[in-house]
Amino acid sequence: MTRRVPDDRVEQLVEAAARVFIEQGYARTQMADVAAALGVAKGTLYLYVESKEALFDLVARYADAPRPFERAPKLPVGTPKRGTTVKYVRERLAQAQVPPTLAKALSGARVGDARVELESIVGELYDTLAANRWGIKLLDRSARDYPELAALWFDGARDGLIELLARYLEDRTRRKVLRPLPDATITARLLIETAVFWAVHRHWDSHPQAVEEAVAKETVVRFVVGALVKG
Repeated sequence: MTRRVPDDRVEQLVEAAARVFIEQGYARTQMADVAAALGVAKGTLYLYVESKEALFDLVARYADAPRPFERAPKLPVGTPKRGTTVKYVRERLAQAQVPPTLAKALSGARVGDARVELESIVGELYDTLAANRWGIKLLDRSARDYPELAALWFDGARDGLIELLARYLEDRTRRKVLRPLPDATITARLLIETAVFWAVHRHWDSHPQAVEEAVAKETVVRFVVGALVKG
């Protein structure tokens, strides 16, 4: 008799594999590790995915997807063609890279209320990071083993956002609506790292603080705005 695969098996697989990849990194993760985390035999895991490459691609695509999955892939998930995962991650990062209010501010739009504008930029950045926290953590942890992803994440997405934020800060400082600081790039990096820690990395902290998501976001926004906006 064929054993029925549970309806939520793909969701369970993605969650278990994501935790293992984040804990161990891409290179050190073995299929047996994921099978153990899922509570199945290693051979059973190959009924769900053909290879570690297929498993990583699956996690990259679904780790942050709402549960239950709207369109779960059919099992077993096949090994992707070379470059497929990198292409997907590149497109995903491009879609979520620039907060809408920041893009509008950089387009030359008239400056309104600087406080409201910066609150919106930081809030949108925080929300984007929080909505993609598993994928971001996965890239951050696996980039050292996956050079193509490292280039996308560190040289592309993160550094690109730092550059855009620095341009914004320099412009608003010239207009005298933000406090002058010694270096706009350092300020932009500090802003991003603060948001990234509270929206993403704190969830994997070995000694996490018990903080509600809304409180963490509001605190980050108020902290940044209070530090930068005049008055």
